[in-house]
Amino acid sequence: MIPTLPLGADGPQLPAFGLGCMGMSEFYGKTDDAQSLAVLARAHELGVRMFDTADMYGNGHNEELLARFLKTGGRNAFIATKFGIRKAPGEYARSIDNSPDYIREACEASLRRLGIERIDLYYVHRAETGRPIEETMEVLAGLVQAGKIAHIGLSEVSADTLRRAHGVHPVAAVQSEYSLTTRDMEAEVLPACRELGIAFVAYSPLGRGLLAGTMKSGDLAENDFRRNAPRFAGDALEANLARLDTLRTIADQREATPSQVALAWVLAKGVFAIPGTKRLSYLEQNIAAASLHLSEDDIAKLDRAYAPGSFTGERYTAEGMKGVSA
Repeated sequence: MIPTLPLGADGPQLPAFGLGCMGMSEFYGKTDDAQSLAVLARAHELGVRMFDTADMYGNGHNEELLARFLKTGGRNAFIATKFGIRKAPGEYARSIDNSPDYIREACEASLRRLGIERIDLYYVHRAETGRPIEETMEVLAGLVQAGKIAHIGLSEVSADTLRRAHGVHPVAAVQSEYSLTTRDMEAEVLPACRELGIAFVAYSPLGRGLLAGTMKSGDLAENDFRRNAPRFAGDALEANLARLDTLRTIADQREATPSQVALAWVLAKGVFAIPGTKRLSYLEQNIAAASLHLSEDDIAKLDRAYAPGSFTGERYTAEGMKGVSA
C-alpha cells in the first residue's frame, strides 16, 4: 500500500509515489509507446495516481501519450504538466518563457494534447530570470478562476521566489530534484514548503539511475542526455558509484535493492516521489519500496554517508541549469 500525502493545504490526498513520464518520450534513449502505455496502465493498477509530464517532453509527445492512457482506463488519474521551457524538437538547447501570452497559449495547447478540460496541477517548469514571479502567478491565478487549472506548482525555484509567489496565490506544490545524490533543497526550500503547507515533489529520486549502483558509462545510449551530464562523465561516474557502499549494505540487510532503499529514504522525508521508468520490472520494484520501512538508524546512516555535496559533478550541464533556483 502506497502511503498518501496532502497536495498543499487545500489539495487532495494522493499516493506519495507518482510516475515521472519524461523518459517515455525523450532524453533517456530509445522509446516505445506500446511499452510505455503498459507501464502507465500497470502503475495505475498498483495505486499510482499522480502522472507527471510537461509540454517540452518530446515536444508534446508525452502529453499525447498520456491522453491515450487516459482514454483507455486512466480513471481518477491526477495529471501534472508544466510550461516555461521552449526548445526545438530533438535539441537540448532551451529558452525560458513565462510571458503572459505564452502561458495562456501553452495551457490551451496542453489541454488540447491531453484531451482534458482542466489540468490538475500546472507547474512553472522554470521561472524566467528578470520576470517578476508575481506577474506569472497573476496569470496562473486567472487560469484557476477560468477553470483551466486546479492547482499551481513551481519547479526548481528558490525559497524567496516561492514565498513571493505564494503571497499572490496559494502554491500547491514545489517540484525539484531530490535524492541521496542531490540534497540542496534541504537548506531552504524544503523548510519553506513545510512552513507554508506546500507539498514537495521529488523528481529523479534515484539520482537518474545512479543510485541503482549498476550503471556503466558504456550502458548509456547515444541520445541519452546523461552522457554529457557532469555527474555521469568519465571519472565522475566511477567516483560516484564507489560511494554507494552504505546504500548497498543497508539494502542487503533489508533484503531490498539499493534503489528501493534510496526511494524509501525519500518517502521517509515526508515528500512525494515521482521516479520515472519505461520498464514494468523497474516500476514494480520501485512501487515495492513503499512497503520498505527504514529504521531511524538506517536513515541517520544514509544522511551521514550522503551529506549534501557528497557526489562529484553538477547534476546538469550549464544549459540544463538554466532557470534552476531562480
